[in-house]
Formats: sequence, structure tokens, C-alpha cells
Amino acid sequence: MKIIKVAFFLFSLAILASSCKKEAAPGSVDNIPGLGGDSWVSGQIDKYILDTLTVPYNISVKYKWDQFEINNFLDKTLVPPKEEQIIPVMRAIKKVWINTYVAEGGDLFFKRISPKFMILVGSPIYIRGAIVEGFAEGGRKVVLSNINNFRIKGMPGYSVADNGVVLRMFHVIHHEYAHILDQSIKVPIDFSASSASSYTSDWLNISDRDALYDGFITPYAQSSKEEDWAEMVSLMLVNGKPWFDDLVNSINYTGTTANGTTAEKAKARLRQKEAVVINYFKQAWNINFYSLQLRTKAEINALLF
Repeated sequence: MKIIKVAFFLFSLAILASSCKKEAAPGSVDNIPGLGGDSWVSGQIDKYILDTLTVPYNISVKYKWDQFEINNFLDKTLVPPKEEQIIPVMRAIKKVWINTYVAEGGDLFFKRISPKFMILVGSPIYIRGAIVEGFAEGGRKVVLSNINNFRIKGMPGYSVADNGVVLRMFHVIHHEYAHILDQSIKVPIDFSASSASSYTSDWLNISDRDALYDGFITPYAQSSKEEDWAEMVSLMLVNGKPWFDDLVNSINYTGTTANGTTAEKAKARLRQKEAVVINYFKQAWNINFYSLQLRTKAEINALLF
């Protein structure tokens, strides 16, 4: 099953519907979320979010259930996140994403360039036989799904088999943040120049191997230059440089692909994209990408191994 890391930029209106355990008088707003009927006492989770995310970085996190926050999936059956999952998830994301960028780019950089609103969904989101692990809207809002299946070392029931869910979540947040960086300062056209003729909307029908043999890090990277960029940045950070080097060196075939790509050309495309990533981070944000990569991988290893 493919995993989708999708950045949606939506301009849509949700048709609100409400239900309640007892009838409300006509015109009453007491039971409509956001208009007086959804109050609760602030607890440990809210204090953690306030102290570690909202006050220092102006990031709010919504974990109380409101499916209209993900209005592009109103036709899906989704469940809320379990409250005991919230702090472990956000603490891990802070270590792997926020802390690493702050260490390399500085506090002011991250405060200025970051999404300000995060929505948590307990279940995975399925679409066309694939899983949407998360998405962003307009660079300001990020939705993370599959929260209830997140387990790291030290959490009840953790096993190595859980690492896939965790790594995909880290992949999603770094993928969406790569989009936000691109929206703030555009990635040079050199990044996608050699791959321009091979992008396709039919990426769901492309295998991992076929994408790699055409010089793409994943099939989803082959969907557009923007997704190519976000996939490169996120997977290089989450999996580390040795993994990327092994991936490139594994390209070894004779002849050409259906798109006319030789093995040497596929390797050259990935190395050229890697070079643009390194230069972009340095020139646009004064960030040493290799150092950021080492920090990110070290934090992930500490959480999982």
C-alpha cells in the first residue's frame, strides 16, 4: 500500500451540521462547536502545548475532535486521537523537527518560518487504496493522521514493527515543512531541470523501483517538481546520508527505462538534486544541511533504538 504525503491548498467551504443528545431550542447556539458549547477545563496536555509550542513558537495544536477541520475528507470515517498519545507525539515531533531546525537555523528563523496550527487525527486516512499520513493547507496549517498508532521506545506495547508509522510521521512533517520553505524562498529551477520531462500525474501506478530508475526518490516525487523537492528534503533528513548514498549506488541496470533514462543519468539526477538541496539551505537560510541531517537522524535513533 502506498503512503501519500499530500500538500493540499484548499479553498473550500464546509457545510456545518450538528447533533446533540437533547433537543435545543430553535436558533440556539449552545451546542455548536466554537459558539459556546465546546468548553473544557485546561489540563496537562493543554499546559504542555502552551508551554512548549504556543508560547515559544506561536504554534497551536488542536486535538479535541472536529472533523470539519479536515473538510477535504468529510466523506471518510475517522476517529479522534487518544489523549494519552498527544504529549508523546508532540514531544517527539519537537525533538525531530523543531529542535533540529532551531539548532541549525536559530530561534528567530523558526518562529518566522513555521506552520502555526496543527490538527491531530487518531486514525489513518485512506484514499484510493493508499494512506494519507498528513497534509498541509496554505503553509499555515498541518494535519497529522494515524496518531493512535504512534509508539516509540518506552511507550506501552512498543515494538520495532511500530517504527514504520513513526518514521512516516516524521517524513510527513519534514515534507510539509520543505513546502513551506519553498513557498517562502523559491527553490532554484535547476532542481527540477533534468527531471522535467518525466513528471507525471499517474504516479500511483509507478513502482518504487521504476521511479528510482528514472531518478526520483519515490513515486510521489515523480508527481511534480514541488513534491520532488519535498520528498528529497524529507527523506534525506529522516533516513540520513548513508541511506541516500546506498539508494543512489543501488541503481544498476542496463539499457534505458520507458522514459529513456539510463542508470548513469538516474544517478546523476539524484546527485544533482542533492547538490541543489545543500546549496539552497545554505544560500537561502544559512543552514548547513548535512549538519541538520545528522541532528535529525540522531534524534530519530534516540527515540527508536
